[in-house]
Amino acid sequence: MAKQKSQQKKRQRAGGKQTRSRQRKPDWPVFGLALFGMLITAYLTATASASGGLPLCAEGSACDLIQASRWSSLFGIPVAVYGFLTYGLIAFVSFEMKPSLRRWRWQWTIALIGVAVSVYLTLLGLYHLQAVCFWCLASLATISAIFVWLTVKRPESAPGRPWRDWLINTGAATLVVLGIMQLHYSDLLVGRPDPEMQALAVHLSERDARFYGASWCPACQQQKDMFGAASDELPYVECSPRGRGGLVASACLTAGIDSYPTWVINGTRYEGILEPERLAELTGFRWQSGDE
Repeated sequence: MAKQKSQQKKRQRAGGKQTRSRQRKPDWPVFGLALFGMLITAYLTATASASGGLPLCAEGSACDLIQASRWSSLFGIPVAVYGFLTYGLIAFVSFEMKPSLRRWRWQWTIALIGVAVSVYLTLLGLYHLQAVCFWCLASLATISAIFVWLTVKRPESAPGRPWRDWLINTGAATLVVLGIMQLHYSDLLVGRPDPEMQALAVHLSERDARFYGASWCPACQQQKDMFGAASDELPYVECSPRGRGGLVASACLTAGIDSYPTWVINGTRYEGILEPERLAELTGFRWQSGDE
């Protein structure tokens, strides 16, 4: 009797596994594209700090410029990591969830947000740096292919509610994500300036120090980031007011600036990023009291 019950349980477990296997039916086209996207973003993540640049993205190229820019990370995490997680979630949903309206909703919504973010970052690169990244374009093409495929192959019952309501809800979620990114990149989420950093920035201006840089220069942005919200007080001179391909500002030509960032302090030229402590030392700023 016990032996029969044991055999019956085994058959039930085997039958249950077969039923789940039949029900699952992975969405192979979307799963395959998501895996390809994971490979691209994993490669970008792993080589984000590579000093020699990426294949098809040589050091000093437009692609390398974007990889080193402030827009290559979000809240201190490389954007490629977010991309990898996005593709990973699409792959998981496409493989694990059984064919259903619910699976399509998850896939389509994630893909929509992914496309919107990719387009947004591409436009930022074009506007601020006049540059595009080959690997970023490859990722944009991949997430766009997933989105188009899902839109064309949507279930007859999709979206499961009136299109108007569906688009409003998913569109609102997408706009929230883009809004958070815009707030971050616009430095609107930066808190109050550090009093000592602000005092140092003002002190540099009073000592007629000059910080020459360009809007598209990653190192210049790193220099500003050291001062946080107090960076607006720096004696900054924009050498590329019309973008990367535009004419150099006359003030920079007169000063003979040929690399960014460049500091001119007491008539001496210093090329590259300078730590706040070094700037304080060169200009006689006293940290403890903030007085000269």
